[in-house]
Amino acid sequence: MNELYVLVLYYSQHGATRKMAELIARGVEQSSKLEARLRIVPTVSPDTKASEPPVPESGPVYCTAALKHFLDGTGALWVSGSLINKPFVTFTSTASMHGGQETTLLTMAIPMLHHGMIYCGIPYSEAALTATSTGGTPYGASHLAGSDSLNEISSDERDLCIALGKRLSSLTLKLNR
Repeated sequence: MNELYVLVLYYSQHGATRKMAELIARGVEQSSKLEARLRIVPTVSPDTKASEPPVPESGPVYCTAALKHFLDGTGALWVSGSLINKPFVTFTSTASMHGGQETTLLTMAIPMLHHGMIYCGIPYSEAALTATSTGGTPYGASHLAGSDSLNEISSDERDLCIALGKRLSSLTLKLNR
């Protein structure tokens, strides 16, 4: 196992975000010798407490707090400066084309920027970014799941997830030199 790795942390209610995380991880591992470590956070109940679903028997390791609570609990990392100059990406899945994809991506970036991390988006040199009619933004990968959450990841969305993983991997290696 490499000492240097890329954490791909996500929450997925219907499975689309999980698929995106797997594609980003594939991009990380395709372009370098870095390991991508998939981690999932649990659901938060309406009273904002992390629910306690059973730990899945297979799949990515379960983190111990919901994503917002996980991020809120990174104060010690902030104080120590442990995440300064580490690259990060954001990705999301929404029910509608105008479901706040770009706002979600940028809002998720704020805590990481407070940590001194470096935001890695998707450049327009990625052909799928201008060809897509579903998801994908320069701020990160996105997926149009549809109101029934049944839309499969499109080929453009897949390409953008993999490209984002490759770019994150490349930036991680450059910053680690």
